Amino acid sequence: MYYVYVLQDKNSQTIYIGFTTNLRNRIAYHRDGPGERFTARQGTDWQLVYYEAYKSETDARVRERKLKQYGQSVQHLKNRLRSSLTSEISAG
Repeated sequence: MYYVYVLQDKNSQTIYIGFTTNLRNRIAYHRDGPGERFTARQGTDWQLVYYEAYKSETDARVRERKLKQYGQSVQHLKNRLRSSLTSEISAG
């Protein structure tokens, strides 16, 4: 399976959108390891708030790209996750 996921930093309320084939390891990497450049700069208190699973790598990568590049796509997702995300969210 291929996953597109959304993490949120508990302190800064910042969100991060990513792609992986191993969701558990990837979250641990962001939280406990060196993380990506973006998440490493933001802190280590990342929590998973949403993910989508795909059988096709292409579908997952296209979805990740849309969420990262098109403000309207991520805004629709934020609206759907309103109760899961804490207030004052800034896109990352």
